[in-house]
Amino acid sequence: MSNLTLTANSVMTSLPAVPEWRRIMHRFFGHRGLMIGSVILAVIILAALFAPWLAPHDPYVQNVSQRMIPPIWHDKGTWNHILGTDKLGRDYLSRLLYGARISLMIGISAAVISGLIGTTLGVLAGYFGGRVDAVISYIITTRLALPVVLVALAMASLIGGSLQTVIVLLGLLLWDRFAVVARSTTQQLRDAEFIASAKVLGASTSYILIRELLPNILSALIVVMTLEMAHAILLEAALSFLGIGVQPPSPSWGLMVAEGKSYMFFQPWVIAIPGVALMVLVLAINLVGDGLRDMNAPEGRS
Repeated sequence: MSNLTLTANSVMTSLPAVPEWRRIMHRFFGHRGLMIGSVILAVIILAALFAPWLAPHDPYVQNVSQRMIPPIWHDKGTWNHILGTDKLGRDYLSRLLYGARISLMIGISAAVISGLIGTTLGVLAGYFGGRVDAVISYIITTRLALPVVLVALAMASLIGGSLQTVIVLLGLLLWDRFAVVARSTTQQLRDAEFIASAKVLGASTSYILIRELLPNILSALIVVMTLEMAHAILLEAALSFLGIGVQPPSPSWGLMVAEGKSYMFFQPWVIAIPGVALMVLVLAINLVGDGLRDMNAPEGRS
């Protein structure tokens, strides 16, 4: 029996090691949801980046004589306006492409701001513990007690809606998940051997937090970031729909839905097109987030 074990071990050691990038690609292509979400998200990002070249018309130019032209699949549709026009005669496809820029900009910017705030608070609370943890935990609990939608509505009504206001407002409201995840993962790692080794070698606290601790909790924070991106995009659409988010004539998807609600019973495509685009973007981000979570789980790395 021992000879068989030694033979098996020698065979295993003689096999060439699989490169890490190959393992990552194997897990990526083996996860259908992550692959589909990544493809959809990549297409939307590319469409947003190349919107000036892909858009057939200027999204801000109004032509009342061309108002409410239906999409190409309708009998009265025209190839000059593939997705039709809105109530002011602006090309819907062009506004949809430029609206992707606004949604992605708000989602990424709000997630980055909230990530910096929440990760800093969570890492400090989890690493130092004691009074620092008690104070930060109280701040997190206070934030969790505040309904995000109502606070965003109140603050946007007081300050006034704009692209910059929405980004800053959502960034200051969506940091709680980052803080909770960073705190719990830091508490699990603060007594690990590599942290103790860094302390013995005389590494400073800032070096330990930034160079040793943060890279080991980054995978969990990336998953949270994808979820908060989708959350921020939906909140921006809700605020713009209510008229206190991104202001006209900016082609926000939520604003496009709000501008078309008067025609929803006669020309339902005016709200269906931006609504479907919003749903597809949020779905793609959630698929990517779920896929990254599965890949970083212990059973996903096997």
